[in-house]
Amino acid sequence: MVIAIMTIMKTIAAGKFKDVCLQTLDQVAATRRPVVITKRGRPVAKLVPVTTPARAPGLSGSIVAESGDPYTTGEHWNAGPA
Repeated sequence: MVIAIMTIMKTIAAGKFKDVCLQTLDQVAATRRPVVITKRGRPVAKLVPVTTPARAPGLSGSIVAESGDPYTTGEHWNAGPA
């Protein structure tokens, strides 16, 4: 499985990555293609572009109607001295 990943993705040796780190970051951001970082020929890390999650819809307008006191449990209780 590792061999299949290595042939599809660009790979770079860790020593070389150290020298061109910022350039590689810019390249991944621009092309949106991951880069596998190897050490002694074995993959040790994968640099992938950040995916921004879809923004969750806001709660504005989600309350259709309000009824009663939203801050109560509906139970009566006596907080006076016993």
